[in-house]
Amino acid sequence: MSLTYRVAPGGALSGRIRVPGDKSISHRSLMLGAIAEGTTHVSGFLEGEDTLATMNIFRALGVRIDGPEHGKVAVHGVGLHGLQAPREILDCGNSGTSMRLLCGLLAGQSFDCELTGDDSLRRRPMRRVTDPLAQMGAVIAATEDGRPPLRVTGRSDGLHGIDYRMLIASAQVKSALLLAGLYADGCTCVTEPAPTRDHTERMLAAFGCPVECIDHTVCVNGGGRLTATAIEVPADISSAAFFMVGASIAPGSDIVLEHVGVNPTRTGIIDILRGMGGDLTLLNERTIGGEPVADIRVRHAELRGIEIPEALVPLAIDEFPVLFIAAANARGETILKGAAELRVKESDRIQVMADGLRTLGVHADPTPDGMRIRGGTYHGGMVDSRGDHRIAMAFAMAALRADGTIAISDCANVATSFPGFAELAHTAGLRIGTV
Repeated sequence: MSLTYRVAPGGALSGRIRVPGDKSISHRSLMLGAIAEGTTHVSGFLEGEDTLATMNIFRALGVRIDGPEHGKVAVHGVGLHGLQAPREILDCGNSGTSMRLLCGLLAGQSFDCELTGDDSLRRRPMRRVTDPLAQMGAVIAATEDGRPPLRVTGRSDGLHGIDYRMLIASAQVKSALLLAGLYADGCTCVTEPAPTRDHTERMLAAFGCPVECIDHTVCVNGGGRLTATAIEVPADISSAAFFMVGASIAPGSDIVLEHVGVNPTRTGIIDILRGMGGDLTLLNERTIGGEPVADIRVRHAELRGIEIPEALVPLAIDEFPVLFIAAANARGETILKGAAELRVKESDRIQVMADGLRTLGVHADPTPDGMRIRGGTYHGGMVDSRGDHRIAMAFAMAALRADGTIAISDCANVATSFPGFAELAHTAGLRIGTV
C-alpha cells in the first residue's frame, strides 16, 4: 500500500497526549507469556504490525492468545516445553526484534521451523545473532551472506551455556542468548560493551526466573520455569521522541507526554536533547510493573549543536532519525560517532537521513559510523523514507520549522510501530495530511 504524508510548514505542539505502548516490552510480554505456566494478562499492548506479527507466530506455535482489545491481551502460556511445531513458515513481517529473539527461543525446541519476513527484513544481517547462538549448539541456516530466511533446527537437548562477550552493544543479541539460555545446559552469561535496554532481564525476573546482573554482565541458568504474571506496558519513549523533538524545535510549543517508559537504558534521547539545551521535565515519576514511568513536559527551546557522547549512543539508537532533525534546527554543528548500527536498521538510517536532509537544504555529511549536521534554515521538498517508519515520522516533525511543505513517500510502515501517528500528531498541532 502506498502512503504519502504531506506536512504543511509551521505550527506548534501542545496539549496532553499518550503515544502507543512500548514495542520492545509488548514483544517480550508475548514471548515470555507464551512459555510461562498460567495466563499472563497484558495491558497497554502496542497493536502495531510488528507486535501483531509476533502474536501470529505464537498462535502458529500452538499458544492461545485472546485479544488484542483496547490494548488488553491474555496469553495462555504452555510452559517452557509446550510449544508445537508450526504448519507454516513463520512470518516476522518487518520486525527484526521478532526474528532475532525468536532465533534464541526456537533454537531450544524439539521441532524445526523457518523464519522469514518482508523485503526489508530479508536484507538485514542475522549473523550477529546466529553466530553466538551456534556457540551454544544452535543450528540455524541462513542465506550465504547471513540473511533471512532462517531455518532453525530444534536442539531440545543440545544447547549449552556460554560466557559471551559482545563486540557491539545490542539488546536483541543479548535477549536472544538469554532466551536460548533458558533451554541450555548450565549457565549463560552475556557481557555488554555498553549498557543496552534491559527489558528482557526485568521481565524474566517478573516471571520468576532468577537473573544475575553484575556490572555489564547478565546471567541465566537453564532448566527453570516461568510463572505467568500481569504486565502493564508503558507508552513507548521511541514514539514519544518525535513529539519531544517537535516541541523542542517549534516556537510556542508546550506538550505533556503521558505515562512514558523512562527505563534508564532508554533515556538517551532525553539526555541528548537536554545537552542541546532542550527544556524537558519529568513529572509524576513512578514504577509500574518493574518499569520506571513518568509524564514528560517539553517546551520550545533554542537548541545548540553538540558532539553526542558515545556512551549515550546505545541508549538512543532508535531515536537518531528524529535527533538528526533536532540537529538540523540547532545553532552550530552536531556530530554523531559510534553509531554504525544505524546502517543495518530497517534502512541505512545514516544515508537515508542524510539524503533527505540534503533534499531540504540542510548541510548533512554522513560518515561510516555517524553524521555531521550544521543547523540552519531549510525548505520544503519531497523526501523518500525508504519504507522506514522512524524516518517517515522524523521528517514529518521537520515541517514544523520548514519554509515549505514537506512530502514524505513510502510511509505505510509507520503502522509497524505507531498506528494512528498522523491522527495523533494532527491533534497535537502538526499540519499533517495523508494521500
